Amino acid sequence: MFDALGDAPLTDEPTPRPVLESDLVFEGRVWDIRRDTFEYGGHEIVRDYVDHPGAVAVLALDERDRVLLIQQYRHPIAMREWELPAGLLDIDNEASLAAAQRELAEEVDLRADDWSSLVSFHTSPGGSNELIDVYLARGLTATDTFAREEEEADIALRWVPLDEAVTAVLDGRLRNSILMIAVLAAHARR
Repeated sequence: MFDALGDAPLTDEPTPRPVLESDLVFEGRVWDIRRDTFEYGGHEIVRDYVDHPGAVAVLALDERDRVLLIQQYRHPIAMREWELPAGLLDIDNEASLAAAQRELAEEVDLRADDWSSLVSFHTSPGGSNELIDVYLARGLTATDTFAREEEEADIALRWVPLDEAVTAVLDGRLRNSILMIAVLAAHARR
């Protein structure tokens, strides 16, 4: 097998290519569809992709090592699935951590004293530029209650031991990718 980098550290490699043309194909309520023509390997290539503002999620752990999960309806998959408090980077110039703090308060009426980066990942790099930053939040206290609308109006909350969440992920009972990646990352970092 060919190994171009030998013993170099394993890391993704930024490789921006010249974009010859970029068109907005569809302007959506939350994200858009773009069509780019770019140069790669001596060829012009055309790709359509979801142009996403990015997002954040919060894995909130209490003093008993329980993770706070929320359950809400997700129309594209017609399910109420378990996931982490999360949201879009849809406020101009808002830092990722500030967005995570805002989402924790808005979705589950909590604030945290201790914040750290848990994991960042691209959700579907072949079809979207979405990057999600997941934060670990500890030292939790209640905040004022937010008014919730649409799919968030009937969010259910559940505190689950981290080990139970890991088992549910590995058994295939939880399939939200953000939840899966964050729970496994938190488990691995213990």
